[in-house]
Amino acid sequence: MSSLKDVCSGLPLDPLPPNQGRDPKVPHAPMRTPNLTAQEERLALRNALRYFPTSHHAALAPEFAQELRQHGHIYMYRFCPTIAMRAYPIDQYPCRTRQAASLMLMIMNNLDPAVAQFPQELVTYGGNGQVFSNWAQFRLVMHYLSEMTEEQTLVMYSGHPMGLFPSLPSSPRAIITNGMVIPNYSSRDQYEKMFALGVSMYGQMTAGSYCYIGPQGIVHGTMLTMLNAGRRYLGSGDLAGRVFVTSGLGGMSGAQAKASVIAGCIGVIAEVDEAPLKKRYEQGWVMEITSSTEHCIKRIREAKNSKTSLSLGYHGNVVNLWERLLLEYEKTGDLLVDLGSDQTSLHNPFKGGYYPVQLGFHQAQQLMSTDPCSFRTMVQESLKRQVNAINKLADAGMFFWDYGNAFLLEAQRAGAEVEKVNGGATEFRYPSYVQHIMGDIFSLGFGPFRWVCTSGDPQDLAVTDDIAATVLEKISANVTDLMRQQYDDNIRWIREAGKHRMVVGSQARILYSDQQGRVSIALALNQAIADGTVSAPVVISRDHHDVSGTDSPFRETSNVYDGSAFCADMAVQNFVGDAFRGATWVALHNGGGVGWGEVMNGGFGLLLDGSEEAARRASLMLNWDVSNGVARRCWSGNSNAYETIQRSMEENRQLRVTMPFPVKDERILDHALQG
Repeated sequence: MSSLKDVCSGLPLDPLPPNQGRDPKVPHAPMRTPNLTAQEERLALRNALRYFPTSHHAALAPEFAQELRQHGHIYMYRFCPTIAMRAYPIDQYPCRTRQAASLMLMIMNNLDPAVAQFPQELVTYGGNGQVFSNWAQFRLVMHYLSEMTEEQTLVMYSGHPMGLFPSLPSSPRAIITNGMVIPNYSSRDQYEKMFALGVSMYGQMTAGSYCYIGPQGIVHGTMLTMLNAGRRYLGSGDLAGRVFVTSGLGGMSGAQAKASVIAGCIGVIAEVDEAPLKKRYEQGWVMEITSSTEHCIKRIREAKNSKTSLSLGYHGNVVNLWERLLLEYEKTGDLLVDLGSDQTSLHNPFKGGYYPVQLGFHQAQQLMSTDPCSFRTMVQESLKRQVNAINKLADAGMFFWDYGNAFLLEAQRAGAEVEKVNGGATEFRYPSYVQHIMGDIFSLGFGPFRWVCTSGDPQDLAVTDDIAATVLEKISANVTDLMRQQYDDNIRWIREAGKHRMVVGSQARILYSDQQGRVSIALALNQAIADGTVSAPVVISRDHHDVSGTDSPFRETSNVYDGSAFCADMAVQNFVGDAFRGATWVALHNGGGVGWGEVMNGGFGLLLDGSEEAARRASLMLNWDVSNGVARRCWSGNSNAYETIQRSMEENRQLRVTMPFPVKDERILDHALQG
């Protein structure tokens, strides 16, 4: 087994490592079908070989060609390191600067088999959320980071390390872009070709920005969504005896089972792939598993009657589950589901993100590669069946929302009945969870703030949990009632986080906080590092799915109604602004959540090392990172954002935001347009 020193030594060339092929003990990505021409195959092979001296081309070319034809991509399995891939304590990384070491730690966490969905294909989550395009890129990046000084910046082009370039100590140590394709060529089919050629990459959100912290990251957001859905749709945040039905137990969707229990409801989650279902069960995130819809009905009734929290994993297609729930309603008049959603990876519907009900799991995998056209037709037929059952249950009183995975968008494209009468471009029969639940929370400045204890010590994480809770409790005494509810939810979350055993991979934590909370927590953590209360530096970050980080008209900005929902200025400005305000690294991506060509999003990582410089960077950057999005949401007409940015300007006289003057008399518009 290799060491961190070996991993950071660059490409092993003398001799070449043995080609071990694919590890049968870990899950693997479905075969890609880029449909390359003969000339494009030659180009893909030529592009892959340029990472290696010409003396190795004759040996590597045949196996790379085989990978391309067998898997639809050249992953370079020969160069997959034998080291146990995980987040090692920061002091173990061979490097010249801790900023570089923090990047190395976060990269290896994203590829940890306990964290990553398809670790050997360098996919962290979402079916195709890549950290890198191939293993040569991983090894070169680790080598560059081990040699980097604080006057250099690593430049990343869609997984490819362009190199180390001279910069300032105040500059980011890494600038990452993924999928920056000319808009007219940003289609799914073009993407498959560009990825196969090795020239572009889909980084999802926190996969390609090295900031994923395992499914814990979405457990919290899902719990908050469910609590606020209960308040909005059911009139109470007490979800005892209430039933939530959804699908997906993979990388991100795996959080749904755990979140259901924490929120106090009965969660029934369908999953077609037995591997992630068993994984979540063994982790304790799913309490029970079954392959019988009859057993699902039985356990739902029992748990409803006793008002017992339950997470039940159904091994089967979610369409069968929805249709069985509908049959039960039609037979007995009993509506056994209160809340419904879906978290299949419909940003990638025809490449393994969604499995049609007409086929078994392995049949579907085979058909998607041998007959993509037939597979596409089956997916769309399956979506129509799923929506038909959901519509009838919703008519009976169930509340359904789109979870930002492009479910309604793809259902619409399939011809399912999801149109909203007189709806806008981003509106469907059912709301997205941003439109009805989380959008106003974003407009208050609340979003998924997270940190990673680089010591790898659980005790450090426990200390930081207590620091964060104490900070929030102090702030919450002097906020509005609307904000206090959000503070109370998050204080409860962080006080109970340890007992829920949510750490998978790095010693990390997430909570939703507003601008004041994020800055205050970061400064308190930095001080704890300075005085030794926390034993090693802490990386702070956030999900790209946040107040300012993402322009996504069918998710994060779906509640922006001034016509700018399809504009991406906010995400790009955020990426640039974070870079020169102190971030250790920044990333900007095409795609993420709802898919390639549908969204622009960005994120950051910032290393807190206990220094005054780190405190200054954190304060400046985090204030911008939230205010940017709140200002944009204010300008679009959101009243929560208007009040939030007003308070921010009162607290910081250097902040001056252009405020809107809303039209209060619609008759003025009528008169002007009629004239």
